[in-house]
Amino acid sequence: MNNLQSSSNLKGVSAFLLSLVACFSAVGANAASLPDFADLVEKNAPTIVNIATMQRPEPASGDRDKDIEELLRRLSPDGDLPPELEEAPARPRGGVGSGFIISEDGYLITNHHVVADADEITVTLNDRRVFQAQVIGTDELSDMALLKIEANDLPAVTFGNSEQVRVGEWVLAIGSPFGLEFSATAGIVSAKGRTVPGNQTSYVSFIQTDVAINQGNSGGPLFNLDGQVIGINSQILSSSGGSNGVSFAIPSNVALNVVEQLREIGTVNRGLLGVLIKDVDYALAEAFQMPRPRGAFVDEVQPGSPAEDAGVQNNDIIIAFNDSEIEASSMLPFYVGQVRPGTTAQLTIMRNGDIIALPVVVGSLPGAGAAALREPEEEPRANTLGISVGELGQEAQQVAGISGVRVEELVEGPASSAGLMVGDVIVELDRQEVPSMSEFARVADALPAAGFIPIRIVREGRGTTLVLELE
Repeated sequence: MNNLQSSSNLKGVSAFLLSLVACFSAVGANAASLPDFADLVEKNAPTIVNIATMQRPEPASGDRDKDIEELLRRLSPDGDLPPELEEAPARPRGGVGSGFIISEDGYLITNHHVVADADEITVTLNDRRVFQAQVIGTDELSDMALLKIEANDLPAVTFGNSEQVRVGEWVLAIGSPFGLEFSATAGIVSAKGRTVPGNQTSYVSFIQTDVAINQGNSGGPLFNLDGQVIGINSQILSSSGGSNGVSFAIPSNVALNVVEQLREIGTVNRGLLGVLIKDVDYALAEAFQMPRPRGAFVDEVQPGSPAEDAGVQNNDIIIAFNDSEIEASSMLPFYVGQVRPGTTAQLTIMRNGDIIALPVVVGSLPGAGAAALREPEEEPRANTLGISVGELGQEAQQVAGISGVRVEELVEGPASSAGLMVGDVIVELDRQEVPSMSEFARVADALPAAGFIPIRIVREGRGTTLVLELE
């Protein structure tokens, strides 16, 4: 009996030991599957640079009354101004950032905000050589800057295709946070196609990561596991100014397009459509019989614009630009901005339930707004139409060039909830023109008892489409 128990105990111990071995093997396998960035860092370290900027102080304005100054000097025993009136000498302002070499003959890139307004730019290479940099060109809209130093046979990075970046893949950032000359941090791609909050007209669709990015990292490269640059670290989202694990990088494809133009002509030309757009929310999707909210809703086509020439109309919904689908309206300015002016592009729009392809010759952005976003309207709510209208006089129609009825009174109901105001001119109701009170009444009487109904108005000379919710 004792022998049997001993044998059973040995079997139990053996099973336990085998399970421990299996656990350690699993841990070892998982550890082996984690990325090792050492070779990547070692190979690319020579391409990373530290950037220090200096801005000279502005000369004193000289606004102080010289006669009073002279009087005070004469009254002073030593002939000097009282200490509280002496101007403290202005000090130069400095900043730090990161950058990286893109060609062996000394071209390198960083962020626009790193070198903006700088009088001197000092570049320190990884081997401690120091150079004064020349600005070839900067682009504020993409936050990119191209610099040049007088050096040859330099190591340069290799670029990857940012369109192929996948959410969840490992990435590595190298830069100079807080002025530290060389620092590497790793993380994953958290999202793509991001517009930074508060910057709704951005012409960059950022890569979001959880890599630790701090002051001084700006302008440094973001590598994939193949050692290719797929982004340029640009911004962080933080309530404290430190890293909260929400950082944004300019996609490499955008950077290369900007750099190519800066190197060729010293500036960046961007495409323009000439439309005012907004997001398609649930109400608009229901009103225009869309399976789901997506695309950029055309609130207004600007006169004489490439969009008007191509046949784009108010209330069209742009769902694709060339081969890129438009899920949110913020994506359209990004894709349009990447196209050189004069290029023929393909617009895919949804109009009255039909999908239409329109070729458009892209114009040139004059400085702002290839496709400007409009703030979303309040979501409609209420349960009666709640509107009283009056005729728009002939003189007013001729001057404004529109036909419609004027809002004279509003009570609580769908119209007021949708954002209509007294004085607005209604030109369409339920996608039907209403040039007179009788036409408005006819269309209004035929409205369904419930649902989402588009209503187009003109306010202060600008048209927009709102949505009434009937219940």
